Formats: sequence, structure tokens, C-alpha cells
Amino acid sequence: MTTRVFLTVDTELMWRHHAAGLPVAEQIARSIEPAAVGVGYQLRMLAEHGLKATFFVDPMPARTYGLDVVKAIVAPILAARQEVQLHLHPNWAGAVAGDGGAAHARFELVDYTLAQQRDLIAEAGALLVATGVPQPVAFRSGSYAANDDTLVALAELGFGYDSSHNGSEHPWPSAISLPVRQIAPVAHRGVIECPVTLIEDVPGKLRHFQICALSVAEMRAALDHAVREDHAAVTIVSHGFELAARTGTRANRVHVRRFEALCAMLAARAETMPTTWYAEAGGLRLGQDDAPLGPSVVRTRLRQAEQLWSNIVEERGF
Repeated sequence: MTTRVFLTVDTELMWRHHAAGLPVAEQIARSIEPAAVGVGYQLRMLAEHGLKATFFVDPMPARTYGLDVVKAIVAPILAARQEVQLHLHPNWAGAVAGDGGAAHARFELVDYTLAQQRDLIAEAGALLVATGVPQPVAFRSGSYAANDDTLVALAELGFGYDSSHNGSEHPWPSAISLPVRQIAPVAHRGVIECPVTLIEDVPGKLRHFQICALSVAEMRAALDHAVREDHAAVTIVSHGFELAARTGTRANRVHVRRFEALCAMLAARAETMPTTWYAEAGGLRLGQDDAPLGPSVVRTRLRQAEQLWSNIVEERGF
């Protein structure tokens, strides 16, 4: 058996740059290509290591800035022959250019009714297709904000997969009615839910598998645990802007090293842990009782020390 890996990159215009009143070109630069470690760099690293990744792209800023903005984001991903699927931050539905973020719709998808969620997802999907992307089959809600209504809406719209369940963000805004520790893909409310992979940070506390959240040692241990325990899948999260400092003006070297190490680890494990796209995910083993990696005081303390360095030195530029 192999353990499939969904290496995912949430790709979006960052609301903070819109709210700061930056010109749209600068918003794109700081959100998508910050400090030369954004989407372009990630695409090159993926190609170098022979990896497949899914870029969950939010097309809703097209309502504010026009479709060409989203086309510019999508084009290099498609040119690199990586997968694009649908991401959605609904607050953009009410955004107005140049108002400093004063106008916006509600931020979390779970705060909308089923009908409203269906309409928002349908609109976002149509916008994404209009950029030249194939009809999306997978979805992740912004901030993991999804509930069972979200999955029902996705099923009604023809989606096959969702990847919004994140036990470390449960019960809000990640509000799907699955167990907090659910990490194995499972059929639920008409779609296949592919939860974000978790580890147990300290006893009773979960932490999700994200570049900015786990150290290299924790990522390595989580991958080895998944193979050892024959997990059905591992779902890893990153962002287009995640390898840069929050300002988007310089690289975060801690996060860059983690991403590079992750790519190398996945390349070395390609036979037992092949990276895959949602469009080719048929035959996933469903409903296994896969459990998160257990806690390690040593791993956690080392990561906390590294994270302190990242927050003080890499983020603030000291």
C-alpha cells in the first residue's frame, strides 16, 4: 500500500494588503510573489523534485479588481502543469477598491446559510473557470471555515472533494461534523473529505501539518508515522505567501528551509508516499481509523525555540 500525499498551497490576495490600501500590483507582489519565495519559487522547487501540488486559488478578488488579476495568478501554475482547485474567502464579495477594507462581506463561510454558501461557491467556481482553469473538483474554504452545509453545497455543485476539516481549528471556524482527530479521507455529506493532517503537539493538543506550524523534525516524524501505520493519505498545507515575512518584503529563512526540506523528504519517499492531485485521486482508501502522530517533548521544545527565532528575527528583521 502507498500513502498518498496532497501537497496543497492556498493561494490568495492577502486581505491585510488590501486593507492597507496598497496598489493592486503591490498586493499581488506581496501575496503571490513575496521576496522571491512565493508561488514562482515554489513551482520551481516542485519541478526540481518531481512533485505534484494543488494550488487552491481564491478568485473572489476578481469582483473588486477584475478577472485579469486572477488570470495573472493562475497562469504560471497552469504553465508549470500543476493543479488548480477552488479556494474561497467570502469577505471579498463585498470589497471595494481603495476604501481601506471598510466594505466587506462576512469573513467566514460558516456564517452563511446553505443557499448562500452554494451561491458563493458557484460564483467563485465560475470565476475560476473563466481564468482558463478546468472545472474544479476540490475545495478548501478560507480559514478552514466549513460546516456540513458547505459539503452539501459542494455535492450539489458537482464537487468530489473537500479539504477544509482541520481538527486543530475545531469547532470554529472548522465546523464539519467529523471527529476532531479525523485525518483519514472519509465520505461525508456527499463528498470525500480529505482532512488536514494533524500531529499531537503536547498531550491533548493538536497542531496541523503546515509549513509555518511544524519543524522539519516534526514533518519528518509525521511522514514516517503515516507510512509506518499505513495511512491512506497525508494532507499538507502551505500558502503562496508563507515563505516570506508577514510584510511580504523579505524571506522568512526558517520557513524556506522547512519547505526545501519537505520537498527533499517527499522526493526521497516518492515510492511509498507519491504526491497526487485531486483530479486523479480516485480509489482513495476511505474511512480508516488513522491517528495523528503522538507527542514528543523534545520535538515540541525544539520547534518552539525555532519558532521564537522565526517570530523575533525572521519576522521583525532584527
